[in-house]
Amino acid sequence: MNEEKQPPSEVRQRLDKWLFFARMAKSRSIAQRRIAAGDVRVNDQKILQASHTVRAGDRIVLAGGAQSRILVVRTAGTRRGPYEEARQLYDDVTPAVQEQQLSDTLGHAARETGTGRPTKKQRRVLDELRSDGDWWSE
Repeated sequence: MNEEKQPPSEVRQRLDKWLFFARMAKSRSIAQRRIAAGDVRVNDQKILQASHTVRAGDRIVLAGGAQSRILVVRTAGTRRGPYEEARQLYDDVTPAVQEQQLSDTLGHAARETGTGRPTKKQRRVLDELRSDGDWWSE
């Protein structure tokens, strides 16, 4: 019986460790730096210590420039596993309107039609126009 142990939901866990297990930071040291910089709030309080503990039901706000995520802790983690496993540690309650704004501001640069480099079809028309006689050399 290779049964994986899950900690009970009342168990507390260090904030930096939880962010690492939930895949919100690539390493614990990056998580610690984000916390120390004031980018993380737990239950609407700015947290500056990585040793702050979180438990099930806590609301975590991760600020990151133009984007921010709002997460509700479901349970403590036991390891940094794959995305599917990490996704079970939290509920993402980030408003959908904010996600749409993020894709607009962080997405690809949009250009109006007809601006920028000419298309292949437009280049062919220009080449054809230029090759019709030597009207510019007269």
